[in-house]
Amino acid sequence: MPHSPEKRRNPNPNPDSKPPLKRRLSLRDLYFKEQALKHVVFKMQLKSLPSSPPHLHQTLTLDDPTSLLSDELLILILSKLPPSQYISNSLVCKRWLCLNGRLVQSVKLSDWDFLESGRILRRFPNLTNIDLVRACVRSPRNSGILITHKFMSLHLDAQVYPYGFISREDWLPSDEIDRGLKVLAAGCSNLRKLVLIGAGEGGLSSVAEECPTLQELELHCCADMSLKGISGCRNLQILKLIGCVNGFYYSVITDIGLTILAQGCRRLVKLELSGCEGSYDGIKAIGQCCQMLEELTLCDHRMDGGWLAALSFCGNLKTLRLQSCKSIDSSPGSDEHLGSCPTLEELHLHRCQMRDKQSVKALFLVCEAVREIVLQDCWGLENDIFVTASICRRVKLLSLDGCSLLTMEGLDSVILSWKELQRLRVVSCNNIKDSEVTPAVAALFSVLKELKWRPDSRSLLSSNLAETGVGKKGGRFFKRVSGSNFLT
Repeated sequence: MPHSPEKRRNPNPNPDSKPPLKRRLSLRDLYFKEQALKHVVFKMQLKSLPSSPPHLHQTLTLDDPTSLLSDELLILILSKLPPSQYISNSLVCKRWLCLNGRLVQSVKLSDWDFLESGRILRRFPNLTNIDLVRACVRSPRNSGILITHKFMSLHLDAQVYPYGFISREDWLPSDEIDRGLKVLAAGCSNLRKLVLIGAGEGGLSSVAEECPTLQELELHCCADMSLKGISGCRNLQILKLIGCVNGFYYSVITDIGLTILAQGCRRLVKLELSGCEGSYDGIKAIGQCCQMLEELTLCDHRMDGGWLAALSFCGNLKTLRLQSCKSIDSSPGSDEHLGSCPTLEELHLHRCQMRDKQSVKALFLVCEAVREIVLQDCWGLENDIFVTASICRRVKLLSLDGCSLLTMEGLDSVILSWKELQRLRVVSCNNIKDSEVTPAVAALFSVLKELKWRPDSRSLLSSNLAETGVGKKGGRFFKRVSGSNFLT
């Protein structure tokens, strides 16, 4: 009998039974299956992304979700944060360091090599406001002596120099400053404000040629001929010239320099002259050439006598400020030759000597059309000098602060002559007493739109402490113990 091959065993002994059903996937299986699919898609996206710039060395990982954002979008997000967080944000990674540098627009530089090497332009490519004063002085960084002035703040050593706080050798030479300005001008074409010291004509010319959007310029310690460099700044609107700062530096700016800047910068709106010399001719040239000038500030001026009469050439002048002036005008001349500023609206005098009645009268004659007069901490302002302010008939606001020699008699005679007066502020004028207020002045107070009346600071303190018991013998704040008074 032939041997039949062995039949394969049927894994299903029951041929009539149906095949087993597949097990239904649980929620847990579905979740992990979906996550695996997302992971594959994400890997494909990473391969399709463009490579990052080589100088940033970015590594796109799942741990950094910001790596999927474009630079423009990330800059937009970082710009919503306050500037105080720029430094901490720059420490996150090299990419954030680069992007935060693009957000910085204002810098006060303290290391000149950072500018001359060009690193400042690579680190902050969008600068519009740069202050170079501290970088132009070689000052010890680890010094505990810090001197602060209105225009600068520097660290000093313990040595004493015959010319002031800083040795002349510590100032950068003019040619080195000019080289740095050329580097700055070539990389910051959108510069709007610049503060520098000791610059020469060549460096200023480079800035004027390469930075057409420059609108505000502050120059320290510059000579007359250096001002030729800014004649090309056609869009310059705000200019500050600081010729002399006691204890720091001394330079001479005369009528020659004032005439040069007037002929070159015809679009000036605000001009501040601090420690500058000059005379009638320099102010006249500014008034004739800078017809858009609206605000003129003279700080600690060294002007020759007769300069006040030149203000009449400033046909559009609206604000005149005198600050820390030892004299207003040593020789103003006759009243009929002074002229006036018909468009002037505000007159501010701060820490000025007003002992010369003739010069104060000449000032009020030139400013007879003024609407607001502000006098703060002015010395020598007595009644017979302040009475000359009655020349100005259109005054609507008077502010007196720290005028200790003025009395109620002098104030009374002036404010009652101003028929358009609407606002009055009298603060810390200790010789003006509440008990001396006349009925006419009281009636004027009742119709004013604004009244700030605190003439005597001592009486103000007494009125504030009247109900507290402080200073009264036997009051609840003091207790006599063993013949001495102690605060409890």
